[in-house]
Amino acid sequence: MTSASRADSVPGTGAPRRAPLTWAAAGIVALCASVAVAVTIGPADIRVADVWSVIAAHLGAGTTAGDVSPIRDGIVWDLRLPRTLLAAVCGAGLAVCGAVLQSLLRNPLADPFVLGVSSGASTGAVLVVVLGVGGGALSVPGGAFIGAVGSFALVMLLSHGLGGTTDRVVLAGVAAMQLFSALTSFVVMTAADAETTRGVLFWLLGSLGGAGWSDVWTTAAVLVLVLAVCLGYARTLDAFAFGQDAAAALGVHVARTRLVLLCATALLTAALVASAGAIGFVGLVLPHAVRALTGPGHARLLPVCALAGAVFLVWVDTLARTVLEPQEVPVGVVTSLIGVPAFVLVLYRTRRTR
Repeated sequence: MTSASRADSVPGTGAPRRAPLTWAAAGIVALCASVAVAVTIGPADIRVADVWSVIAAHLGAGTTAGDVSPIRDGIVWDLRLPRTLLAAVCGAGLAVCGAVLQSLLRNPLADPFVLGVSSGASTGAVLVVVLGVGGGALSVPGGAFIGAVGSFALVMLLSHGLGGTTDRVVLAGVAAMQLFSALTSFVVMTAADAETTRGVLFWLLGSLGGAGWSDVWTTAAVLVLVLAVCLGYARTLDAFAFGQDAAAALGVHVARTRLVLLCATALLTAALVASAGAIGFVGLVLPHAVRALTGPGHARLLPVCALAGAVFLVWVDTLARTVLEPQEVPVGVVTSLIGVPAFVLVLYRTRRTR
């Protein structure tokens, strides 16, 4: 086997790894098919052809077919399609954040949820919604961003004081997650009325039920911006795989790179939490699965991670809204049920490689 073929093999299996463009193309096809099919699933009987007809009509590329009633048109365009697209954007964003944080911190257990960033963003958003922090000048995404940055700053401060190792970073993240979760619960229980409490608690568990087109456009714009920034730092992230000292020896400005990428992931996490609540484990599990397919190079890893996360959360949300129909399960509950066993597997594999 040549060195090139070894580089294209899945570690530990000897199986050939497909070209990244193949996985990207497969991901795009799977995402389009998943969105088209997921929109048809629900109480109303809607065909895939009806979905494409409605989309074409609203985009000005055709007219809605005669057998698609105004009610079905509204179900597709105003309810199911924005929800499904927001699920795709959130899944993509969480997977990208997880891949970047795992590389920056050289820790396979790093993701926005485990490191407390999601909890901090939730606290910031709840302070704006429940207590009116900012006096109307601060939006929910703005509050979530401040909370996310504050949480991560606390994690970095605690971990530095404890020695700065990757294990300490994760432990500090767990502590921050518990702290901000407690603060969020305290604010909701003491300052919100019963109706607000129910809505906020359901949202905190991860809910895409209130998705609208404004949420889709906002989060998609932030995702594109952050993904472009991260891809611009793809080679730098590759250098971080050898450690901070090695990256610095290769000419990487470690402190500046960390600041830029941590702020970028905090911004994306804040936008996702503000739109869909705290959804855990997506950013933890999917980057590991994608690395086995594309390899560790971030120019290949990040786009495929985004597509895999999008497809994954589209189907998780579809399951969450249909499994106990007409009752809806928070999507964060479903991702946790799937993610916890995968988290244990990652822990076991990490233990074996030491």
